[in-house]
Amino acid sequence: MIAIIDYGMGNLRSVQKAVEHVGFPAAVTSDPREVARAKKVIFPGVGAFGDAMAELEKRGLTAPILESIRSGKPFLGICLGLQLLFESSQENPGVRGFGVFKGAVEKFAGDFKIPHMGWNQIRIRNKACPILKDIADGTYLYFVHSYYVAPRDTAIAACTTDYGNDFVSMVWKDNIYATQFHPEKSQENGLKILRNFCRL
Repeated sequence: MIAIIDYGMGNLRSVQKAVEHVGFPAAVTSDPREVARAKKVIFPGVGAFGDAMAELEKRGLTAPILESIRSGKPFLGICLGLQLLFESSQENPGVRGFGVFKGAVEKFAGDFKIPHMGWNQIRIRNKACPILKDIADGTYLYFVHSYYVAPRDTAIAACTTDYGNDFVSMVWKDNIYATQFHPEKSQENGLKILRNFCRL
């Protein structure tokens, strides 16, 4: 079973439907025991960094998420689920993220529309990433966000995307995969990414 973490913030049903569409059972859950038992974990999210961390703490999900990551089971963060893996965010200064990756979440700045919303291209920086199998460089995927991650270790960047400047749109290290784009909203190519993850 694939656990989709429910902390009250995220397009959970669409993620569940997309996973089931590619042929895998998935359960939306806020039960720490189900997260611990799951063979794979998906951590989606939308909303504010600080509110999300508070809700995760309130529901007792912080420790199970970290344990899932440390256990080596495949783990996929989506949108806010990517950003929360970092140490901090300009959105809510003083709020600590999970700190799985060193670095911060920064706000887009410049003379262009914020949030970054709609279809944009990914540039694949690490072709060895297993969940990018059969995804072409330059593929368009769907984004909705006002903040982006700035990893201290640039080697974890699996993809970048240009929006004013290049930003990291996907990270990968060991069993951890996390995307700024929404695979569940990205039609056939997004479903390919989810299928690749579910097959790991």
